[in-house]
Amino acid sequence: MRMIRKKFPEINDEKLLRDLAVSTVERSVKDGDIVIDYGDEIKFIPMVLEGTIKVNRQAGEDQEIFLYYLMSGDTCASSFSCCMVQKRSEIIAIAEEDTKLLMVPVQKADQWMSEYPAWRNFIFNMYDIRMFSMIDTIDRLAFSNLDEQLIDYLEKKSSVLNTKVLETTHQEIAFDLNVTREAISRLLKKMENDGLVRLERNKIFML
Repeated sequence: MRMIRKKFPEINDEKLLRDLAVSTVERSVKDGDIVIDYGDEIKFIPMVLEGTIKVNRQAGEDQEIFLYYLMSGDTCASSFSCCMVQKRSEIIAIAEEDTKLLMVPVQKADQWMSEYPAWRNFIFNMYDIRMFSMIDTIDRLAFSNLDEQLIDYLEKKSSVLNTKVLETTHQEIAFDLNVTREAISRLLKKMENDGLVRLERNKIFML
């Protein structure tokens, strides 16, 4: 219970904290593991204790768009929304590093919405944060040049992972930004020539 209180300080109801401690299951996932996949029936809501989760949404056949990151103290509002209206997952959540999760059964998550104001406020706050994240993504896609989108993507990834060395491929970035790998490779090379990054095989050093 001490870990839950530390990672989720806004959940300050002692009875709810006890319920969380006895009703949830801890789960550890490795870098690259899929936590939630497209079409999954949502049975648990993940709360992030440690690590980082990347959330993408399908943008067409074999295409995806990066939406946002989940970090320590966050939960996935999109998965909660799916289970509340009883539909299968429309997002994919992938561990960006080794991550520890608290898995909340959907029945409990639903029950606590009416039982605990602290839980309801926590969930609504997560909705609010994710809504603004997705609005920012829409603005970036609609109004930014690809080079600005790429810089924003790399800076966010560097910030949430707290590292200046990004272990990723040009194809993975292209997939997240829904563009061609050739376009990403060309822009990364330009950024390297401009002294913004240094490129190695499957690594990008942020300068």
